[in-house]
Order: sequence, then C-alpha cells, then structure tokens
Amino acid sequence: MSYLPIIVMTTVGTVEDARRIASELIENRLAACVNIIDGVTSLYRWQGKVMEDREWILLIKSIASRQDELKEALYSLHPYEVPEFVVIDPSFVASPYREWLVTASKEDA
Repeated sequence: MSYLPIIVMTTVGTVEDARRIASELIENRLAACVNIIDGVTSLYRWQGKVMEDREWILLIKSIASRQDELKEALYSLHPYEVPEFVVIDPSFVASPYREWLVTASKEDA
C-alpha cells in the first residue's frame, strides 16, 4: 500500500462545480483536502481555436494508493469533455502534515 502523498491538479469552469467535486472527493476519503483557487484566466487551444475562459483550479491532496479511484471519481464528477488530471509527486512533505494527509485519505480510517 503506497501512502506517498500526491497532489492532483484540475480546473473547472464554475465555483459550484469546484465545490461539488471537492466535497464529494473529501466525503469519500479520496482526498484529505482540496484547495479551490479562484480568479484564474486560462488560455488554451480547443478544437482548433484559441480560447480564453475564467476557471477555478482544484489542488487535490491525497495519497498514491487512492490515485486510480480518485481519477475515476474525478472523471465521473467533472463537467469537461477532457478533464485535466495532473499528478504532482512532492519531493518533500513535512512529517506532521504527511501523517494527517495519509490518515484523512485512507479508505479504512
């Protein structure tokens, strides 16, 4: 069982979607914490056009052993046709925070 901390990043187009996804992930112990960052302007290419939209970033703190379940849940909850799912492996996590994160993310806790 891998209790290595991970951070998953995704974006959504409304604060309602951000809160709904964050609540669901935390309620199901797929994440210990989700930061919702407001006020992001995203420029991107979609279907051959350059687009610009306001988005909310979700930084989802979890553990590697829940990554597959987290991805499945995020894809089922996400309103985008192609949801962002970027996993960041932190090189260092302070022990007290790491202990809390692991405890809060374990499905059997």
